[in-house]
Amino acid sequence: MRRWLAAVLLPSALHSAEAQAACAPLLNARYTTLQGEERDLCEYQGKVVLVVNTASYCGFTRQYKELQALHEQYRERGLVVLGFPSNDFGRQEPGSNAEVAQFCERNFGVRFPLFVKSGVANQGNSALFDHLASLTGERPRWNFHKYLIDRSATKAVSFASHVEPREATLLEQLDKWLREP
Repeated sequence: MRRWLAAVLLPSALHSAEAQAACAPLLNARYTTLQGEERDLCEYQGKVVLVVNTASYCGFTRQYKELQALHEQYRERGLVVLGFPSNDFGRQEPGSNAEVAQFCERNFGVRFPLFVKSGVANQGNSALFDHLASLTGERPRWNFHKYLIDRSATKAVSFASHVEPREATLLEQLDKWLREP
């Protein structure tokens, strides 16, 4: 029985270790979705990733609709949008994780991955946002700050909150990185 278990479990453990080793440091982290599912960001290795810190009661909240449309339009080409709700700015994300999930689904039809509320404004609150700030030299100063990450997860560009998801500057960079292998 032990030999059989080793034959079954060892290859999957090795595969998992190999996948972790191949994962870029930027994506080598686990986060919990608003629905309570643990997600390994390494699953997005090889995709172009748009990371956005979000809030339900912000003047930029309407961007959820554009982010969902962008996610749907470019998903087949390799884009994934990841949302990270935060109450860091103006206390504009006061609800529970369940309330945030319900708000986003009901009002904007959001189906891209949304993770539990986290801090993004200060060093040490989020390894992902710390790494993105070190790559781009910019940390979010308000809700709906965007980071676009290339397929290798070694390059990122930063877009301020006022830059709409469909603005030319963001779309040009997105298209360029979607065309790269």
